[in-house]
Amino acid sequence: MKSPADILYRPRGRFRSNYVGSHPSSEVGGFGVFRDQAPFLRHPDARRIDIRASLRDPFEEIHVRRFEQRRSVDLYAVIDVSASMAFVGACEKFSLVCEICEALAYSATRVGDRFGLIACDDSVREDLFLPATRSRSIALAAAVRLRATICAGRGAEGFIAAAASLGAARKIAVLISDFRWPSSLLERVFDVFGPHDAIPLVILDSVEEAPPAWGLLELVDSESGRRKLVAMRPALRARWIERERERQSRIARLAANCSRPPIIICDAFDPIALSQQLTAA
Repeated sequence: MKSPADILYRPRGRFRSNYVGSHPSSEVGGFGVFRDQAPFLRHPDARRIDIRASLRDPFEEIHVRRFEQRRSVDLYAVIDVSASMAFVGACEKFSLVCEICEALAYSATRVGDRFGLIACDDSVREDLFLPATRSRSIALAAAVRLRATICAGRGAEGFIAAAASLGAARKIAVLISDFRWPSSLLERVFDVFGPHDAIPLVILDSVEEAPPAWGLLELVDSESGRRKLVAMRPALRARWIERERERQSRIARLAANCSRPPIIICDAFDPIALSQQLTAA
């Protein structure tokens, strides 16, 4: 079996955790990277007294050095398994999602973070749920098991319940979907994931984004099953492309106050490009 791709990511902001890891945290202590100095009475650690800073203080107050503690974080992949994710055009959209999920599971556990998986359609799929774990084998097994899933749900309202499953502690939540949702659902989802470090990954197929200029197309609504025959022509194609640009702009606008900017992944998964975007927090 081919090893999953290794990707890099950086949390936005600082996290609290009980476990030592590789990310900066909001906690301070006696070891780590120098952070600042504080009065001894506020941080009474005689082993870290800073003699020079204490001698320079005109009020003769004792100062100690504080060091930034590095902690692990929980990373959850929250995945859309509704029917629209089964679309196959220039790529197999859901196969692309599974490849990304496997890479996240491998990469998170490699650096000591915990990986969790929540799959959603119109509800949370309990059969695919994985609580956060440090076990690489368990995390990868859950990600691989996702490949056998049939995307047949008629909506993505399960994302609302998925946010509640994360609990109150702040986590990294990678939201993976094509986000072909009503604006009201988009707004609600981004709002409920606001307390976390939410990262929307927008999965695109270039056939959906820019159809052929000429020809008969049979359009199928994946979730309702309705079909429509369309005679494609340049003018209609131009309107199609413009609507798709407006949709992507709407996603970015609704996500602006509650999450990181959306990351567009079209047709193929490039671990280097994704790493660059995930470390630009």
